[in-house]
Amino acid sequence: MFAGCGTALVTPFRRDFALDEPALHRLVRRQIDAGIDFLVPCGTTGENPTLGRHEQLRVVEITLDEAAGRVPVLAGAGGYNTAEVMALAKELESMGVDGILSVTPYYNKPTPEGLYQHYKAIASAISLPVIVYSVPRRTATNVDTAMLKRLAELDNIVGIKEASGDISQVASMLSHLPEDFVVLSGDDALALPIIALGGKGLISVVSNEIPAEMTELIRHCLDNNFEHARRLQRRFLPLMEVNFIESSPIPVKAAMAAMGLLEPVWRLPLCAPRPENEEKIRGVLECLGLVGDRHVARAN
Repeated sequence: MFAGCGTALVTPFRRDFALDEPALHRLVRRQIDAGIDFLVPCGTTGENPTLGRHEQLRVVEITLDEAAGRVPVLAGAGGYNTAEVMALAKELESMGVDGILSVTPYYNKPTPEGLYQHYKAIASAISLPVIVYSVPRRTATNVDTAMLKRLAELDNIVGIKEASGDISQVASMLSHLPEDFVVLSGDDALALPIIALGGKGLISVVSNEIPAEMTELIRHCLDNNFEHARRLQRRFLPLMEVNFIESSPIPVKAAMAAMGLLEPVWRLPLCAPRPENEEKIRGVLECLGLVGDRHVARAN
């Protein structure tokens, strides 16, 4: 279910910082029309730390309504309070999502046993598939191969979004895990080598901007057509890189605003990019033909 290219959706806000529901409807339709394989609302890219519970559920509701069963919806439900994560996961299950993406607890830095028990509790609370999300540079908690082997023994923990940046770790995982366990890249630039090692796809930031192109890149990788995939990788690598010139999702939302897709609004503690970085973002978009009247017409 969660293979290919999935988009870690941004959350659009209005100028008054309220949720921009019409823009969200448009963004989800744009993703589906572009052929995306699945959608991931309310992850870190969706600024979920600053979303209230009602807002988070509303974002998922809109995503489900627009998806209408055409693509799976993998909703974000993670955090450092296990009981709260379990409660949110249950609510999302009742709404009809297809799975849960759950980031490792951050700040409180659990022991390996605590991490295992955290995920075991979440998995036991619901019947949905659970994708573990490991991004140690943000959370200070790594999911290594030994831990993942334990978690994979739980019936509904079916995969990992791997964003450690450690290719050796990914290779180890793919050598020791069951073949049906889903390893997804959490880094756009590393999706190609991770799939070459046996990964099943990507949860992408850059597909917010270029959903059709990233879906094509990942499908070529999965079809072992790496020559074509490398050409796409080379073309879009500058965009993948500039999306992290500042903390994500600051740059990707700045880019999408320049593309006419949403308002340039972030909730504190995130804020607009520095002017010099905004110029770099704009320069990459111009080189790729992603700004201008023709593009805005397509976006609308």
